[in-house]
Parts: sequence; structure tokens; C-alpha cells
Amino acid sequence: MQRRRDPVERAEERSGDGSLDLYDVSTWKPRSVPDLIAYTLYNAVSYGFRAIVLLTAIVITLSLLVSPAALVVEDPYLAGFFALSLVPAGLLAAYIWYADITTAEPLRLLVATFLLAILFATFAAVVNSVTRPLFGVGAVGSLLFFYLIVGPVEETVKLLAVKVFAYRSSSFDAVIDGAVYGAVAGLGFAAIENAIYIGRVVGEAEPEASLLATAGGIATVRALAGPGHVIYSAIAGYYLGLAKFNREYAGPIVLKGLLVAAFVHGTYNVTVGIVPGQVASALPIGYGIAFVGYVVCYDLAVGYYLYRKLARYRRTYQTVTNDGVGDLRPELTEFDPPQR
Repeated sequence: MQRRRDPVERAEERSGDGSLDLYDVSTWKPRSVPDLIAYTLYNAVSYGFRAIVLLTAIVITLSLLVSPAALVVEDPYLAGFFALSLVPAGLLAAYIWYADITTAEPLRLLVATFLLAILFATFAAVVNSVTRPLFGVGAVGSLLFFYLIVGPVEETVKLLAVKVFAYRSSSFDAVIDGAVYGAVAGLGFAAIENAIYIGRVVGEAEPEASLLATAGGIATVRALAGPGHVIYSAIAGYYLGLAKFNREYAGPIVLKGLLVAAFVHGTYNVTVGIVPGQVASALPIGYGIAFVGYVVCYDLAVGYYLYRKLARYRRTYQTVTNDGVGDLRPELTEFDPPQR
């Protein structure tokens, strides 16, 4: 996308002369000493702030991973449970990556998004911990906490993991790419959340309890929770991709994606502690089966919403490709380098 130009600059370009110096009239670049000072200070503050945020996230992440890391050092096979807890979420993220009918996303951007989601997840953990006591212990307080804090905050930090890096890349050149990076961000979020949960449960287990049974049980529960993170953030990511190519309505589009993702996320948190118990009471099945059944059914329902969006994009892409409609080369956005 070309830079917007002042009428003076446009007129000078039309004249074809090019002899006028438009510095500080309609164009600008660092030239004088004050210019260089302002330019240097701005970059220092801008990059310094980003560095502070990143370093803070790294410190918080490392502090949260101390306990799980110590457990892995003591019992290395626990690392296998951490890995197994991510298998369903990883397979789902891989499917969403496969569903991208356009160009393949660079591995470096996928890895960066995954790592950024791990780091940014710690901010959500801090916010959740600080705000939870404010809502009390009653049912209404829990409902408000999940809908107003957990859902919005966790989906926002996952989307930020996409926005701050991959979104600005020229490789992010299709709406569906947002779903791919969103899914990877959800996988990163699930990775650190699973590690923290498994480490906490194993660390707090009774001495006489079987470590293998304890780790296996919590790993199974976390394996069921992981796909939800991938689905929710893939939905928000899809709308982020839509926003990139609809600048006029970018804000409302991104907000819509976050609201949808936060709502289905909050609804899961609210209902997963209630519905399985009611189902187990009403039907001749155990609580464990009811819990697994509910989580799978909920993920399938929300996942179908995402699937329909991805499938519609794929069908439309195939239609315009087969019909030879339009130029399928990606257009430049405000974050892409100019083409020569």
C-alpha cells in the first residue's frame, strides 16, 4: 500500500521537475540534529518498551516453570506426560494448518508465534490470579469471572501473540492465515498452561499417591482442554486476518472475533464444572465418561463453527482459482515492504 501524499508532493510529482526541497513542508526524514535526536529517542522508547514487556514476560514465565522443571529433573518421564497432553491440540492445529489452501506459512513465524503465546500466557495467569478474589466464591462471581476476565484476557493475549509479529509479515497474505497463526498461538498457550497444571497437581499430590497415576490423570484432563484453546484462538485469528484486508472496519472485525472467542471460552469454563455432573446424575454413566463426553461434544460444536468458515474460504478460493477470476497475488498492506 502506497504512502499517502500531501497535495504539494503530488503536484511536485506531476510537474516532473523534482527540484523543490519538500523537507519539513510535505515530506520528512531525519536530517538535522533535532531530527536525529527525536528519531533516536522515539526508537529507543519504542523498542525499549517492547524489550521491557518481553523481558517481563520471560521472567514471569521462568518463575512459573520452575516447579514443573524441577519435577521433570527429578522424574524425567513426566516430560512425556507434558508432551502427551498436547497431542490432541497439536493435531488440531496441524489440521488447521493443512486447511490453509493458500501459501504455506514459514516455520520461523509459526515457531515465533508459538513461543510468544507461551510468554504472553503468563500475563493472563497474573491477571487471573489477581482478579479472582474480587469476584468471591459464589456461582454468580464465578460466572462473571469467567465471562469478564478469563475468556477476554486469555483470548486477547493469544491474539497479541499473532498481532505483534506474524501479522506484520508479508507472509501473512490471506485471511485464512489468521486462523493458522491463531491456532498455533492457542497451542502455545495450552503448552504452558498444561505444564503449570500438571506440575502443580503432581507437586501437591499426597506422598503415598502413585505419581504415575496422578500425572496420567491430570495429563488426560489437560489433553481434553487443549483443543479448546486452539479452536477459540483460531476463530479470533480468522477475524484478525479478515481485518487485515478490510482496514476501514478493522477495529470492529477484530473486536467481533475476540467477543466470539471470549464468549465460547467463558461458556466452556462456566459449564464444564456443572453439566458433566448433571449428565452423570441423569444417566447411568460415571462422572469421568460424562466429563469426557461433554468436552468432546462442546469442542465439536464450536469447532464446527470454525470448520464452516475455513471450508467456505477454501470453496471460494477454489472457485475463483478455477474460474480464473481476479489476480490472486497478495496485495500490500500497511505492514508489508514496498514492491520494486
